[in-house]
Amino acid sequence: MPPFARTVTVRSPAKVNLQLAVGPRRLDGYHEVVSVFHAVNIFDEVVASDGIPGAGINVTMEGDGVEAVGVGEENLVFQAAKALGEYADVALDVNLHVRKDIPIAGGMAGGSADAAATLVACDALWRIGMGREELEKLAARLGADVTFALHGGTAIGTGRGENLTSALISGQYHWVFATSNEGLSTPEVYGECDRLREGRGIGDPQIREALMAGLRRGDPELVGPQLCNDLQVAAISLRPTLELVLETGMSFGALGGIVSGSGPTCAFLARDEDDALDIAAALSASGTCDSVRIATGPVHGARIVDSGTNGGSLLEST
Repeated sequence: MPPFARTVTVRSPAKVNLQLAVGPRRLDGYHEVVSVFHAVNIFDEVVASDGIPGAGINVTMEGDGVEAVGVGEENLVFQAAKALGEYADVALDVNLHVRKDIPIAGGMAGGSADAAATLVACDALWRIGMGREELEKLAARLGADVTFALHGGTAIGTGRGENLTSALISGQYHWVFATSNEGLSTPEVYGECDRLREGRGIGDPQIREALMAGLRRGDPELVGPQLCNDLQVAAISLRPTLELVLETGMSFGALGGIVSGSGPTCAFLARDEDDALDIAAALSASGTCDSVRIATGPVHGARIVDSGTNGGSLLEST
């Protein structure tokens, strides 16, 4: 990085699907879904800085498990920078450093969070000035979870999940996440879901009204029993040990427990902060998972947290 290069740091959240209803496979290969997305305060950060003219897009990463993640054209960070640069017709010379805290391949959309952060960071670094709505349209081309990572909060996603509507919600929710060091492939989980449902008539996905009523009231006692994920059976089929993780978390007092997205992370809703601490401690002691995280939600989407130069940064927002 050249002396006093411009830098922009963006923080983007993990998500949990409070509901993931999966319909039949569409002609384009995707599935029609209804998803209730919920952003939690486990964040990845992307630091974008001026690149050497003609050097192109350079992606580096730090954090647990990043050695298993490619940083070339297949990476969503690379794809996001390229998509934005080509859309705005700017030179694709940028250094992108990703600080990972969201579990990799854990069903919490870490890669999508990084892509969303990249869009916001490069938009600011290149001084394009795209509005949030325009960025969300570009994000939808990269994936439904990318759109939500920009949006944040709690939202209902339809179509592939990219058509978002903010959900009416009150209160704060306390979560415990049981994570695994070995991820699951989202395409493989969807494929297993299709295999298990083959020959069955699958209707259009529908929102759970009882879930939405509980969110509006801000009552975790009502929300917990309504958590649901149509990919859960497929994830357990591919990783049978997840069933024991779910049973263990529920036995320690969780109000509800589900596989998060395509897994293998399992999410447990607690009554309050104290219960979350108790559930986390019990899960850790049980040996049924590799690690445990505590988080709260909802939180904002991808936001700039620092910008300026590498010689001294100016705090923009939190």
